[in-house]
Amino acid sequence: MLKQISQFFNAFGATVIVPIMIFVIALFLKLKPKKAMMSAFYAGVGLTGFSWIINEFTPIVTKVIRQMVNQTGIKLPVVDIGWQAGSLASFGSPVGLTFFVVGLIAEFILFWTGITKVFMPSNLWNNFGFMIWGTLAFYVTHNWWISLGLSFFMLLYTLVLAEIQADRWSRYYGIENTTVSAVQNIVQVIPAIILDPLWNLLGFNKVNLTPKAFKEKFGVFGEPTTLGIILGLIIGILGNLTTLTTTKAWGQILKFAVELSAVMTIFPLVTNVFAKAFTPLAESIDKDRKKQAQDTKLEDPIHDKHRWFLAVDDGVGYGESATIISGIILIPIMVIIAFILPGNKTLPVVDLISLPFMVESIVAVTKGNILKVIANGIVWFSIGLYAASWLANIYTGAISHYGAAIPTGIVLVTSFNLMARPINALVFAAFISKNPIWIGLCIAIYLLLLFALRKYRPQIWTYLNNMADKNNNQAKSKTVK
Repeated sequence: MLKQISQFFNAFGATVIVPIMIFVIALFLKLKPKKAMMSAFYAGVGLTGFSWIINEFTPIVTKVIRQMVNQTGIKLPVVDIGWQAGSLASFGSPVGLTFFVVGLIAEFILFWTGITKVFMPSNLWNNFGFMIWGTLAFYVTHNWWISLGLSFFMLLYTLVLAEIQADRWSRYYGIENTTVSAVQNIVQVIPAIILDPLWNLLGFNKVNLTPKAFKEKFGVFGEPTTLGIILGLIIGILGNLTTLTTTKAWGQILKFAVELSAVMTIFPLVTNVFAKAFTPLAESIDKDRKKQAQDTKLEDPIHDKHRWFLAVDDGVGYGESATIISGIILIPIMVIIAFILPGNKTLPVVDLISLPFMVESIVAVTKGNILKVIANGIVWFSIGLYAASWLANIYTGAISHYGAAIPTGIVLVTSFNLMARPINALVFAAFISKNPIWIGLCIAIYLLLLFALRKYRPQIWTYLNNMADKNNNQAKSKTVK
C-alpha cells in the first residue's frame, strides 16, 4: 500500500495534490465553491511558477558558483547537490512513507486536540522534511520505532516554533493567521530571537537597511530589479576573476546579471499569485475569530486563546523584497565562509538558491532589517556547515540506498537546505544514540516550550513584536505591522 501511495503522489506531484488540499480546506472553512476553486487554481499556478523559475535559474547560478570554486583551487569533499535528492529518498524509504501517512493523521489529531494551533495538513508537501530525518535514522540504526519517533518529534517541535513565530510572520508577510512550518527552515527563528539583543547592542537595529530605505536613498538603483543587476554583476565577476579580460567572461557576467534581475523581478509577481490561494482562507479564519472574539468580548488577536493558523508553503514569502535580497546577498558570502571555516568539509552549491526560503523567519522577526538577517545567516549557517559535514557519510549512504542518484565523480553529498541545521542535527544525534537520557532531554525541552507557549503565548508574541519595532525602519508596505 505504501508503494502505491508513493506512486500516487509522485505521479500527480505538488502542483496537483496541494491545490486539491487547498480546495478541500477552503470548503471546510465555508468558502463558496467558486472562491475555493480559485484558491486551488492560484495554488497550482503559483507552485508551477516557483518550479519553473527555480528549475531554470538553479543550473545558471550553480555554474557560476562552481566557477568561483574552481578558480580558488580549494577542494571540499562534501558537495551540496540540492534538496531534491533527499526528498526522493524520503519517499523511497519505508519509514518515510509510513510517516507521510501516519504523520498526516497525527497532524489532524494534534490540531483538533489543541496541542498545536497550527493546521499543518495545508502544507503537507513539506512533510518530506520530517521524513528525511527518519530515513537517515533508519539507515543508521535499523530501528523502526526510533526512526519513526524521530520524524514525529521533529514534527512536534516544528509546530511549537511555527506557532511561536506565527503572529510575527503573518503580520510581516501580510496574510493574517498564517505561518510557515517547514522543518528545514523554521529553526531559524531560534537564532533570530536569541541573537537579536546582541545585534541591538552592536547598533544594528539603528541601521535602516531595508528595501524601502534602498528606494528612498538610491531611487531607481534601490529597486529589486536594479539590485538584481548589481548583485548579478558582483557574483558574476567573482565567478570569472581569472578571465575578466575575455569577451566570453563578460558575456556570462552580463547575462547572469540580467537573469538574476529577472528572478528578483518575476518572483514577487509569482509570490503574489501564490498568496492569493491562502488569502481567502486566512480571511475566513479571521472572520470566524472576530465573531468568537465578539461573543467573548475579546477583540485583540494577541490575547485570543482560540486563534489558530494555517500552515502555508514558504514560497509565499520567497519573493518579498527583504527576503530575496538578503538571500541573494548571502550566496557569495556562504561560499567564501565555506572556504575559510576551519574544519568545514561542506561546499554549498545547488541549495544556495534556497537561501531566501531559509531566512524567512529571520526576516519576519527582525522586521526586514537586512543587516540583521545577513548577520544571523552568517552565524547560523556557518554552524550548519559543520552539521552538514558531520552528517555527510550518513546522508550519502541513505539517499543512495533509497534510490537517489549521486553525480559521477562526487564521493560525499549533502543538501545545504536540509542538513545544515544545528538543532536538527543535535536532535538526530540524541535519537540515534538510543540513549533514553538524551532522548528524554529532547522531549523535556519540547514539553517545557509547549507549556510556556500555552501559558504565555500573548506575552511571547508581544515581546517579539516589541523586539521587531526596535529596528529603525518604517513599515515598507501594508504587509508590515
